Amino acid sequence: MDSFLNQINHPDDLKKVPLEDLPRIAKEIRAVILKTVSERGGHLGASLGAVELTIALHRVFDTPKDRIIWDVGHQGYPHKLLTGRRDRFATLRQHKGISGFLSRSESEFDAFGAGHAGTSISAALGMAEARDQQGKNHHVIAIIGDGSMTAGMAYEALNHAGALKRNLIVILNDNEMSISKNVGAFSAYLNRILTSPFYTKFKSETMSMLKNIPKIGPPMLEVARRAEESVKGMIVPGILFEELGFRYIGPIDGHEIDHLLTTFENIKKLSGPILIHVVTKKGKGYAQAEADPVGFHGMPSFHLSTGQAKKAPKGPPSYTSVFSKSLIKLAQEDQNIVAITAAMPEGTGLTQFSQVFPNRFYDVGISEQHAVTMAAGMAAEGLRPVVAIYSTFLQRAFDQIVHDVAIQNLPVVFCLDRAGIVGEDGATHTGAFDISYLRGIPNMTLMAPKDENELQHMLATALKQQGPVAIRYPRGSGLGVSLDEVAVELPVGKGEIVYGAESKCWDLAFIAMGNMVQPAEIAALALAEQGIKVGLVNARFAKPIDRALLVSIAARCSKIVTLEEQALAGGFGDAVLGVLEEERVSGNIPAVSVRRVGLPDYFLEHGPQKVIRKEIGLDPESIAKMALLFAGEQSKSSSFKQTSKISPSVHVKIVR
Repeated sequence: MDSFLNQINHPDDLKKVPLEDLPRIAKEIRAVILKTVSERGGHLGASLGAVELTIALHRVFDTPKDRIIWDVGHQGYPHKLLTGRRDRFATLRQHKGISGFLSRSESEFDAFGAGHAGTSISAALGMAEARDQQGKNHHVIAIIGDGSMTAGMAYEALNHAGALKRNLIVILNDNEMSISKNVGAFSAYLNRILTSPFYTKFKSETMSMLKNIPKIGPPMLEVARRAEESVKGMIVPGILFEELGFRYIGPIDGHEIDHLLTTFENIKKLSGPILIHVVTKKGKGYAQAEADPVGFHGMPSFHLSTGQAKKAPKGPPSYTSVFSKSLIKLAQEDQNIVAITAAMPEGTGLTQFSQVFPNRFYDVGISEQHAVTMAAGMAAEGLRPVVAIYSTFLQRAFDQIVHDVAIQNLPVVFCLDRAGIVGEDGATHTGAFDISYLRGIPNMTLMAPKDENELQHMLATALKQQGPVAIRYPRGSGLGVSLDEVAVELPVGKGEIVYGAESKCWDLAFIAMGNMVQPAEIAALALAEQGIKVGLVNARFAKPIDRALLVSIAARCSKIVTLEEQALAGGFGDAVLGVLEEERVSGNIPAVSVRRVGLPDYFLEHGPQKVIRKEIGLDPESIAKMALLFAGEQSKSSSFKQTSKISPSVHVKIVR
């Protein structure tokens, strides 16, 4: 039997498919998503749940003229398959392939880029305002999941949109609420009635007539309004949205295509802000994902027959897992330690903490600003809050870090997972800026471990400080070093020489931050084979920076290379440059040349971390070649690849 999906290269093709064949297209879309994600990994559950909703949207509305704005992008895979990317869908989240999120540069159907939650309604309102300013008349539709509705920004946008009364459609894709068949069937019938042209016209004319009846008209109008709200309130949870100025419609079964089509066709004829509450099942069509929607939210490659993740070669524990175990161990010794996350307990490793200390764990939803200020309140009363958030998401709470934590010098510990290159999730999730946006804040201490053992020591150190501390660490496995039984406090603001300490004179020095220490040491060993004397420093702290150590390094060599997996602007390299310049002006050191190595000044594509690091020159071989050129050994750099052997198994021993 021929595939219907293979005939759809544009949403216009979808409009030609007979109504009775749309469920077959939904089935084919799910099959493609399951096959691809089982091989490539990705966000599975939300996309499986949004298939019928996506079909109905593209069939009823005129995209890309009508703007569809998806929140986050977790539910965007069916959208990609129906908008000309079916032939490239197998490259999902692969290097040089299509993105796992929404990207304006990828397709004209991606009206607005998305990767962080809670942005769709604000963006849609802005687009609706632009439409009206320019005298255009297309539809603007925002689709937001119930998880994203925990973001305060979503309610700010709803409040503003309700006040402006612009033509705007918001679809709440609720994949957590269950509705009984009876309620669902009655509600679907009610919504078709409430959105029909006859009812809309009747309501408008009745309200107008009541307004014009002297004396008794306004009271009757109020009675009618209250009666309508009471009936709807008994059936639907829409009063909140009505009070915000939206016409509420729902809940609608998001897997009944005919109900969706009828409602959307009616909605197109209405004016003003409208919120449609659509109930879907996360993981729809795949039993394992339906049974475990949390586990199948974001998946690595897995066996389609069982739902079990494909086993990767056993390696060292991840930084995330080491953080998790270390925090639990420390919390067992200190009952004031509490843990906070913003809708990411699994991703940040706090699930186990929540099981061991359920009364000391807080998942605040997608509300990073609230998480930070709540932590500040806890710290003000003597608790020791640890806020575990991805580096890229903490950006959303910058003002709270400054105003509520740093100005008051409160002891809040920020654990920044996914700092640096994240891989397949791409630009929206890369932790490229945390050193830059945290280093300039007074009272802040900022550190990064060279390996998983140092991470546990840094966590113990952070929890002993009397002011705010941030620890950044990368996604993925550690180096496989042995873990000390007891986590000890490190000297704050002090780095360490981990290679070349015995030499009083170096040809150049590497000063590395965090996970750049290991590739720098591999490069240093390769350079030694070429007769280049190299010193390697594990900086440990981006703030406070080890000024005395930098002065001693400048006395040993005149060429310094800083290495960090973060944006160069305002980063660790800039901090080193600033200190060296101050010391040179003061006459404490001679002039030195500094080469900064870090993330380039553009947003990184998605792809394997190893591939991205090699492309941008952060792998050991690229570092060594760059260093040879910097040291003036151009002839050696040209033949470096053939003459030098770099072992990937070098591990740095901790020195205290």
